[in-house]
Amino acid sequence: MKLSIVIPVYNVENTLERCLQSVCQRLIPNFEIILINDGSTDKSLAICKRYASNYVNIRIFNQENHGLSYARNKGIEECFSEYITFIDSDDYIDPETFPSLMTILEKHPEYDILEYPILERKGSTREKEIQFSNNEYHDFKTYWLNCKAYLHSYAWNKIYKRKLFNDIRYPVGRNFEDIYILPDLGKKAKVIATTNRGLYYYCWNNKGITATASAKDMEDLLNSHLRVLPLYHDEDYYLHVLNIQLDVYEMTKHTPTLPIYPYKKHPKLKIANLLGINTTCKINYLLHKIYRRH
Repeated sequence: MKLSIVIPVYNVENTLERCLQSVCQRLIPNFEIILINDGSTDKSLAICKRYASNYVNIRIFNQENHGLSYARNKGIEECFSEYITFIDSDDYIDPETFPSLMTILEKHPEYDILEYPILERKGSTREKEIQFSNNEYHDFKTYWLNCKAYLHSYAWNKIYKRKLFNDIRYPVGRNFEDIYILPDLGKKAKVIATTNRGLYYYCWNNKGITATASAKDMEDLLNSHLRVLPLYHDEDYYLHVLNIQLDVYEMTKHTPTLPIYPYKKHPKLKIANLLGINTTCKINYLLHKIYRRH
């Protein structure tokens, strides 16, 4: 197999067929779909079986419910293709996506990661398209900062060489798990490329992880950034992490863990440098509290 498409499945009977149809509508040679049924209790498994009966390249694995990371890891372990990619079962892709991307990878076997465009938060009032130019990055720091990869560090919308995952797995029991391991994958990659071809439809879900993120989830997100922030100094990136720290404080009131960096271009960074992170968090919390009252 050339490409394995790993799709975790958990109680998505209303969206799974749309997802599978988007992949199967335009088939490519030497591919497989690995469906990880993560303990679904609705009709999801029946839909998986129906598609598997029509397409010989679909494999189904059933397991008790362990969550998204565990399901993706199972897919990684069952994959023996040269390349691997992920799709969430409540999302879908443009049918021309994989034929276009695999053509690029055939021409550029040196690419270890290939990232493609996203229609983000489809179905919400904040819907927007994230487009990319055709670009190559020969070190992860340049990709992370110049491409602002920290804003779209999703597991999906990327094709990876399977060997990158030889000693890397998604952290089980942790949300925003994709941003936790992308730096680890990126540091192993010799070439990361972006393209303007293909499209991933990231559908907004009011009951999804992003919409219902808990205080612990937000702390996990912050800690994922704090792992790499000391390695990649950049004012825009630091501002992004500061905004996450402000959100975490608002939800938890825990003492901030973000260190002060000497950035002052943005007004919020000037305030943080003048008053300190802790005081900045408190002021931000009070301002939001007043705003909500009115």
